[in-house]
Amino acid sequence: MPPSPAPEMRAESSRPESSRPESSRPERAAGFRAPRTWASLVGSIRIGQAVITVVLLVVGAWRAAADGVPLPWVLALSLVFLGWYGGGLLLSERTSDRRLATWWLLGLTLIWLGAVVVSPEFVWLAFPLWLLAGFVMRLRWALLLSAAVLVVVVTAPLLHNGTTTYANVIGPLVGGVFALGISRGYLELVRDGRERRRLIASLVATQEEMAALQDELARTQRESGASEERTRVSRDIHDTVAQSLSSIGMLTRSALEADDPAQRTRALRQIGALAAEGMADARRIVNALMPAELESTALGDALARMLERLAEETGIEATLHADDDLPSLGIDAEVALLRTAQSALANVRSHASATRVVVTLADAGDAVRLDIVDDGIGFDARQWDRQRDAQGGVGSTGGGYGLRSMRARLRELGGGLDVESAPGDGTALSAHIPLGGTAQGRRNGGEG
Repeated sequence: MPPSPAPEMRAESSRPESSRPESSRPERAAGFRAPRTWASLVGSIRIGQAVITVVLLVVGAWRAAADGVPLPWVLALSLVFLGWYGGGLLLSERTSDRRLATWWLLGLTLIWLGAVVVSPEFVWLAFPLWLLAGFVMRLRWALLLSAAVLVVVVTAPLLHNGTTTYANVIGPLVGGVFALGISRGYLELVRDGRERRRLIASLVATQEEMAALQDELARTQRESGASEERTRVSRDIHDTVAQSLSSIGMLTRSALEADDPAQRTRALRQIGALAAEGMADARRIVNALMPAELESTALGDALARMLERLAEETGIEATLHADDDLPSLGIDAEVALLRTAQSALANVRSHASATRVVVTLADAGDAVRLDIVDDGIGFDARQWDRQRDAQGGVGSTGGGYGLRSMRARLRELGGGLDVESAPGDGTALSAHIPLGGTAQGRRNGGEG
């Protein structure tokens, strides 16, 4: 039977476009219109083959009738050949069984052979047979059938007329080779088209997979960003608002226990100042702005004010040693050192039972170092280093979250935190952040 597309291609083309699933329309899914060159070429070849067959049948029948073959015989042979050929056309739309197509072609060849026995003029129909042989059969069998048809075409004039010419040999030979080449080329077009559709479908699937991976990556990045932001807010709240609330609680108890009205008044003023400071910090945490202490002053000056407040509120002797010519750090580094100092001094206030604390802010060459040393009751720093999740602090009973938060914040900037302490020997914290590319000039520190 005449060639037809593969079953999946034929089924696809028989369905209306609107009823096909999106995955079966790779060209549309890929975002471009399918070029129609290949489909038009294949369709033109099939139509051209049918037209050639009908035209050659008419030519052969007319010449046979002109040679004196009875018209009923001519019409009967022509109608049988045309009917068998048309039946194959209809059948090819319903099946692509190669074996059935081969038997159909052999039947068509026998009908043609009978027509050639009646009149040699029907040899014109050999060209469609050569085309069909290349379309329907495997190459080896197509060559054998084509050779057999060529033998019939060459010998038919000799048998009917007793003579032949070189044209009767060379012409059919060239025509047979040409027809076989066209048919095999058509099959290559079909294979290329099928491969093209497969590649487009694979491309669409890859694009969809990439889009899904990009969505997953974006979701993961959003979750990671949200987690980092929660960690940042948690640290800031611990180092600012929580410490302010802790100090307010201590001052409130002190005010309630005080008998001197002046002492109570001073405590209430300190509570008000801490509450205002905590509110400002809370607002800046929400707005992701820099700490209030660093908005209009240097890091050393901010540390000096913190120590003055500590001394005023607790009576602890607080001293700051800051280099006069400190490198200017980026805002992230300054915030990290300030939060470290706030958290450490809050632990000195709450847990260390210290009478003296010394803070040193120094240029260490390739880094800036912040040291905080108190003479409090201390704690077992070695055990804290071995068990990071156990409780620890600057004093003996400090919350371990504070130290972990300090160290994590500093490590994010390439720095670190060293802790030296022993029960009864006080505590020394040393925070350091490398300068790298963060230094943008020089800034004067303060000393208190």
